[in-house]
Amino acid sequence: MPMRYTWHYDKNLANVRKHGIAFGEAIRIFDGFATEEPDERYHYGEERVIATGLLNGQEIVVVFTDTPKGERRIISARPANRKERENYWRQRPP
Repeated sequence: MPMRYTWHYDKNLANVRKHGIAFGEAIRIFDGFATEEPDERYHYGEERVIATGLLNGQEIVVVFTDTPKGERRIISARPANRKERENYWRQRPP
């Protein structure tokens, strides 16, 4: 069964204004190879994951959490920084 994605409407609009990436587009990174690591920067009260993948040939970072309902809730999406890009290409299979 395909993954169901959700997000908050206002958060998506704010993300588009800030980073130029809509969540509905950002989820396409999960159609191909994406790295995933736990987001341990803060205690959020939920388990968050940082994923890096390609969207239209550009490396982007998507932060998400998997909900108890089995949905993937998108929290943010932005262009990857240099370190994130390098890590992505180091882990990507040939």
